[in-house]
This record gives sequence, C-alpha cells and structure tokens, in this order.
Amino acid sequence: MELLSVIRRWHNRDHFSLRENARRTGLSRKTVRKYLRQDSVEPRFNIAVRPIKPDPYADKLSAMLRVETGRSRKQKRTIRQLQVDLVGTGYEAPYNRVAAFARDWKAARQRQQQTSGRGTFVPLAFVPGEAFRSD
Repeated sequence: MELLSVIRRWHNRDHFSLRENARRTGLSRKTVRKYLRQDSVEPRFNIAVRPIKPDPYADKLSAMLRVETGRSRKQKRTIRQLQVDLVGTGYEAPYNRVAAFARDWKAARQRQQQTSGRGTFVPLAFVPGEAFRSD
C-alpha cells in the first residue's frame, strides 16, 4: 500500500516523529507505530461476518409485508414487530437483515406499481376551435 511506504520513508529517511507522521497522514500515533513495526506490506483488515439472509422465510416475510400495505397507517406493524413475529416462528437473522429485505421489497413494489397497472396515458391534443362547445 502506498501509505505504508510513505510513512516508512518519512520515518526512516526524513526522520519525522510519530506525531508528525500521524499529523500528516491523519492516522493516530498508535496506528503509525503499528505500521512501522509491521513487516508486512499491507495492513490486514478483519472481514466482518455477514449475517444470514432471510431466504427460507422470504415468502412468509413478503406475505406479511403485503398484508401490512393493505392496512391503514396507524394499524400497520413496524419492521421490528414483523421481525419479532418471524423470530417466534424460528427465524434467527438479525433485525437489519429483515429491514434490508423489507426496504428492497418496498422499492421493487414501488417500481412495479410505477410501470404497470396504471394503463396508458394518451394526451389529448386538439386543433384550436375543434374541442369547443357552444350552446
């Protein structure tokens, strides 16, 4: 990584202090010290564990969302309440996966409603004097 070579060059060749390196790079002094002590070329980052996707319950969750769209605003259940209902049936994914699925489902439904079901709009255009009615 380019940043590591810059930090090492400033420290070894130009004799900048850790504090000066940290100020110039925007990193903390501990991070600069760690990079200088490492023998590797690139920093290693821990990859976060991805939560499980709601694939086994996607049909059930989309059915629940379909029912909720038919209700009035005050009677609708929140995504948190839907997630609690799914946990009661054995679903073990966290809330953020259910919320992401619901967000994608709502966006897809909105796109589908915008493109179909409305019919075709044909603007009415008349030659002046053609569409007038006089009694």
